[in-house]
Amino acid sequence: MTNHTLEKLEMLLKSSGYKVRYEKGNFKTGACLLQNSKVVMVNKFANLESKIAAVAELARTVEIDYNLLDEKQAAFLHQLKQTQLQL
Repeated sequence: MTNHTLEKLEMLLKSSGYKVRYEKGNFKTGACLLQNSKVVMVNKFANLESKIAAVAELARTVEIDYNLLDEKQAAFLHQLKQTQLQL
């Protein structure tokens, strides 16, 4: 659980056409997807573990085209979908 992990998740989503924004808000979780608009909102006041968990969960659930990803990102996404993040 490091900033590098969060950056890898952000790049994974950005490569798939999603925009990742950090905003203040009254989020119940650390992130949300805005009405199928390919914008991911992350609560900038959440702690690092919450941000990673929320963005990882979104990356697991949204449709990501593997053809848009490079080899390392595709492997990372495959690993992410195979594992369950536990805090």
